[in-house]
Amino acid sequence: MEKRELHSVLTDFLNERLIQVTASGQAEKNDFLKAKIRPVLAKGALHFQAEEFIGKQAFHKNLTAEEAVDYLEVLMETSFRQLQLEAQDKSGTVLVSKKGKITVKVKKKAAVANVAASAFGQDSGSTGGSDAALKAAWAGGLSHNRKKRYILEEGIPVPFLVELGVQTKDGAIVHAKYDKFRQINRFLEFIEDVLPKLDKEKETRIIDFGCGKSYLTFAMYYYLKVLKGYPVRITGLDLKTDVIEHCSRLAKKFGYESLEFLHGDIASYEGTDEVDMVVTLHACDTATDYALEKAVRWNAKVILSVPCCQHEVNKQMKSELFAPVFHYGIIKERMAALYTDALRAEVLEAMGYRVQILEFIDMEHTPKNLLIRAVKQGKRKENREAIEAILREIHAEPTLYRLLMEEK
Repeated sequence: MEKRELHSVLTDFLNERLIQVTASGQAEKNDFLKAKIRPVLAKGALHFQAEEFIGKQAFHKNLTAEEAVDYLEVLMETSFRQLQLEAQDKSGTVLVSKKGKITVKVKKKAAVANVAASAFGQDSGSTGGSDAALKAAWAGGLSHNRKKRYILEEGIPVPFLVELGVQTKDGAIVHAKYDKFRQINRFLEFIEDVLPKLDKEKETRIIDFGCGKSYLTFAMYYYLKVLKGYPVRITGLDLKTDVIEHCSRLAKKFGYESLEFLHGDIASYEGTDEVDMVVTLHACDTATDYALEKAVRWNAKVILSVPCCQHEVNKQMKSELFAPVFHYGIIKERMAALYTDALRAEVLEAMGYRVQILEFIDMEHTPKNLLIRAVKQGKRKENREAIEAILREIHAEPTLYRLLMEEK
């Protein structure tokens, strides 16, 4: 009876009215800390995105309503003891005792803006509707999810997004650039998370190594300086002269006086002695390591890095234990990339940073989707022996380890 009641309440909540579900209260201590589910539009259809917080990482996957119900039922049977459900018209709590007894409580909200029902052309008790009605509901009222997700909103023109072809003049997103729009907003979410580390009373110095066409550099400046009012000075650095000249013209056109673009190489850059935040997105192979090393030398408060093309360890690594696995080129390549980023994170921890490895954008768009976020905390992790044990096992010596750890 209790399991049927749990199934019923989950089915009742998992529709277009849902705001969020949070599973917490571990059944037993492990790295799986909590899970969240929220509604999203995926290819024009309503889905539910599960976000799993495992250790210092967050993993995402999209589910249908039925899959989400099954997913949450399993979580409550195996991993968690508490479920908090929040919808537009009601809230609910599910508690599971140590003996497996399930208690479900649902409370109606006193006043509900019945936008979804009106958009579907139905009464408040109905949850069906055509695909067209579903899209209308999200556009008309359920966009609270999308607005939470997007810091730069659709329909509000932003000068640099219009100029770079992401938006039309009226703020609509160009269809072919929608993935870029999502990527920009995802990046700004990471910036938003580290705002407490930035000082609003004095200028924050930021360097973007390998800025390229600078979609994210402009977004960072617009968000911090224009929207949030932080006194920032941002430098974009890249090897492509034509790109730097183009971006410099745009910065001048928009009146972004504290945004500059310079031609230069990451490894040899010596333009400053003090930087508060270092950003490096898709700097190829060891260029990422040189950027991270400079960030550590500058004692940067925040590092945001999306690595790319991790060839170095792939060329070096060999192991008797993993020989059967390394035999397959594509598997070795992916494992080398994961080893490289994990070791980078461990080296940064050893340098006094609190590090998370997070999903930057969905795997369906690019496999190069991991972001290393490091925040200076001062306390160094005593992990040198563990790092060296891994390096001995795979017979590798990554650049960041050589630059920072060998001198200790």
